[in-house]
Amino acid sequence: MLIVTTNDVPGYRIAATFGECFGLTVRSRNAFSNIGAGFKAMAGGELKGITQLLHDCRQEALQRLATEAGQRGANAVVAFRFETTEYGGSAVEVCAYGTAVGIEPIGGGPVPPAAVNQQAGPPPQMTPPQGPPPGYPGGPHPQGGQPQGPPAPQQ
Repeated sequence: MLIVTTNDVPGYRIAATFGECFGLTVRSRNAFSNIGAGFKAMAGGELKGITQLLHDCRQEALQRLATEAGQRGANAVVAFRFETTEYGGSAVEVCAYGTAVGIEPIGGGPVPPAAVNQQAGPPPQMTPPQGPPPGYPGGPHPQGGQPQGPPAPQQ
């Protein structure tokens, strides 16, 4: 799975968009670790336990993002970002998010190994979607049938 922070991948075109995908984890440290980190913060210096906690959280969130994107049929994620939130001073949430896409090399050629989902094998040949997405004006209705607009005004 190729994951990039940019909105495109040089040398490749986005052939299909599978939508937003997320990888989320929330972790806490035990109370004794938090007390020790508090004393260390007063003395100054790196809080190595918290640094390791954040590193592990980011790795887990990134893996979950890649798994979700692969399950949707993507072989890449563009516009990748991390967001971190602290809860009550004892827990941290890390969210990895981006847009799951299918990429194809411009001018033919193989997709690089880093962009192939290892669980699903090489990506299928993809064609760009035609027309607006489901639920948008002019697009198919997400539950089938025709799109429903606002009710006609009463006269």
